[in-house]
Amino acid sequence: MSRKRNYLNNRDLLEEIIKSKEQGELTPKALKMLMMLAERSSNKLVYNNPDDKKDCIAYAYMDLYRYWKNFNPDRSDNAFAYFTEVAKRGFAKGWNALHPKKYAGTVSLSGATDNNDGIYSI
Repeated sequence: MSRKRNYLNNRDLLEEIIKSKEQGELTPKALKMLMMLAERSSNKLVYNNPDDKKDCIAYAYMDLYRYWKNFNPDRSDNAFAYFTEVAKRGFAKGWNALHPKKYAGTVSLSGATDNNDGIYSI
């Protein structure tokens, strides 16, 4: 019986990220892997609007590109888990940017009133 191969192998991703860190930029193969990770991860989420899905994937791409250098292979060898989490947070950022209703009707306790006299709004 043959073993099913995952679409993205952690060891291969780790090797490409290490190469990328040595070069100071993502290798084309690493970039392709990260984009594939974001696309496949997005399939676990449900979107009513296909444009929302595309926008959230774009946010995930942006975060993956922005934070790839923060992965430290000396602390962890699980690049797949790290980048999946970065992509998930990117999806959330995208969703919150598209649908900011999450905090509608709530009151900020950290901001002053319009006249800036130091009285906080409640």
